[in-house]
Amino acid sequence: MLNILTKEECNKFLLSLSLLNYNMSDNAKLQTIYAISNRVESNYQIFKIKKYNGSYRTIYSPKPTLKHMQKNILHNILNNKQISKYAKAYHQNISLKDNALPHINQKVILKLDIIDFFENISFYDVYQSCFPEVYFPKPIGQLLTYLCTYESRLPQGAPTSAYISNLVMKDFDEELGSWCEQNNIAYTRYSDDMTFSGDFNPHEVISKVRKMLYKLNLKINNKKIKVIYNHQCQKVTGLVVNKKVRVSAKYRDKVRQEIYYIKKYGLLNHLNKIGYQEEPTKYLNTLYGKVLYILSINEEKEFLEYKTYLKELKNNY
Repeated sequence: MLNILTKEECNKFLLSLSLLNYNMSDNAKLQTIYAISNRVESNYQIFKIKKYNGSYRTIYSPKPTLKHMQKNILHNILNNKQISKYAKAYHQNISLKDNALPHINQKVILKLDIIDFFENISFYDVYQSCFPEVYFPKPIGQLLTYLCTYESRLPQGAPTSAYISNLVMKDFDEELGSWCEQNNIAYTRYSDDMTFSGDFNPHEVISKVRKMLYKLNLKINNKKIKVIYNHQCQKVTGLVVNKKVRVSAKYRDKVRQEIYYIKKYGLLNHLNKIGYQEEPTKYLNTLYGKVLYILSINEEKEFLEYKTYLKELKNNY
């Protein structure tokens, strides 16, 4: 029935999605939505961010009106769709710690990375996973997909892209997660990072994942395959999981050291010694954020005291 709606009925359906909250007439809203969907690529600003390995990540930042519509698509449509329990990124009440918890104290950890994850999620993938004909008139589903893609791909930087990636990967996650459970393997996926842990043959898991990803036109990044045994430091999304989930000792020691020098020399003298050129408040906010990060993983008394100390220090500047 949805696909035999008249143009007028389709427009009413589109307006019911509340993509634009601006104070304008319904006709003006429709004109704006259609105009942007017809030239969506011109509604992005594109820039590159240098990664730690020296390569660059391309970010597609939507202009204000498109961004406004994408946020409404996310809140009014996408967030109502359930994702897999194995997906541990890009949704509320889930943190890095949740991604690490299933992998505590395991014999072996296997880490796999999906190459060019967002760029290889296609217009068709988005349409089928997020706006299928069973729920949306075909013209509306396609329009919504245009508003969420760039040159028929999922753009990294749009508000909708992260959650869409989880919806696209839902069937993959469920199938792979079920297979892992049958083989006593813990599995989680944090965006393009997949983690497996237990007592298993890594090559068997890699082969399974390759075949499943191939069906989605996705590939494992062979340069980032990591097998970590329990006599080594096992990290999952940056957190150590050998015995319990915790921030690495190196990270915590660095924060301790910074607090020590502030107390010993005073904040301004410390900043002068390290050649810090920004405002003291910026430094304090960054350090405070590091302490909060540590506390979000483990509420250690020592770092609770640092939190109080830095909070008082911040109030003086």
